[in-house]
Amino acid sequence: MKINSHDEWSKLREVIVGTIDSFSPPLEVPDGDEAKLEKAKKIVMRAYPQWYLDEVAEDLDGIASILKSSGAVVRRPTWNEASPTFRTPNWLATGFDIYNMRDLHIVFGNKLIASAPSARFRLFEHYAVQKIIYEHYYEHGMQWIYAPTPRLVGDYLKEYERPVTKLESEEDRLHKDLSRGLTEKFHRLVENEIVFDAANIIRFGKDILYLVSSTGNQLAGKWLKSILGDEYRVHVTNAYRSSHLDSTILPLKPGFVLLNQARVNADNCPALFAKWEKFYFGDVPPLPEEEVNFHRDVRTPVFHELKAMGVASNIEHISSPWAGLNVFSIDPQTVMVHDRQTAMIKALEQKKFTVIPVRMRHCYSMLGGLHCSTLDVVRDGGLEDYT
Repeated sequence: MKINSHDEWSKLREVIVGTIDSFSPPLEVPDGDEAKLEKAKKIVMRAYPQWYLDEVAEDLDGIASILKSSGAVVRRPTWNEASPTFRTPNWLATGFDIYNMRDLHIVFGNKLIASAPSARFRLFEHYAVQKIIYEHYYEHGMQWIYAPTPRLVGDYLKEYERPVTKLESEEDRLHKDLSRGLTEKFHRLVENEIVFDAANIIRFGKDILYLVSSTGNQLAGKWLKSILGDEYRVHVTNAYRSSHLDSTILPLKPGFVLLNQARVNADNCPALFAKWEKFYFGDVPPLPEEEVNFHRDVRTPVFHELKAMGVASNIEHISSPWAGLNVFSIDPQTVMVHDRQTAMIKALEQKKFTVIPVRMRHCYSMLGGLHCSTLDVVRDGGLEDYT
């Protein structure tokens, strides 16, 4: 089938759902010491016990089953390489994250763009979908575009240098309350090379929203405009400081956009939604106690042990309480929502959506919800102007 997807809501026909098969934890060794990496590989597995991986796999299989039941063709990525470890001229890394399929790939019509990842360990993660593309889509006519490979040398993440806004200050307070005392750190990317995750982008026809954050810089937004050309309008937003856009702004159907009210208000809502119904929502439950305890008691000590060795890992992070806004649309009236988000389910049903509750026990520690773990490659419809 021909790749075709222009937005986040049209009737879904084919989708790639993430996997935990062949899982390899992410590690980065800036000084390239191979002995250090081998020692770190054994330590980091304490953060991923088998019972945990089994539950993540079960929940991903559940998502795939729901999508198949809706009539969509579901494909799964595979890691077919001899090893997950690699070296660049500047550093050493191992691992991949093909649980979060959306992070590094995005479809614009018949174009598939592979991004320039903001994490070193993800540099070769694109390999996991190449077999799918060659077997099912490449011969049917598509444009396959890779962003320039970033070097990611030195300290390419910098501290934020501006004061927080009143809205951001309130978000930080809510985050701490809802995360059982956990807080979030914010950074910005340097502007000396193109760096972005595809999940910094939301599509709605001719208009594209691009987030500048710790996972996407201004230079990448300029590159995206040059690649997409005059057929699209690329708008830049700074609505969220941390990483990806899909738990902050997510259109669910033409003229209807879900907005994280902890991060977006009338002052910073992108002007392109002027004529849209804006569904501000933030009534999410606190992070599950068991996830927070696992993060504090298991993952955080492992992170600090690795850090003391000079090895970096993303297990320092846990998703925000608003990961529940990371929903996935099967069609303009049907949306998949994390089953813990009972207030959101009720609110969307009142808006006449059909809601499918989905179990995702570890979406917070795996750093990705429903939209993150799915990559829609074929949807109905064409390129429309919705503004």
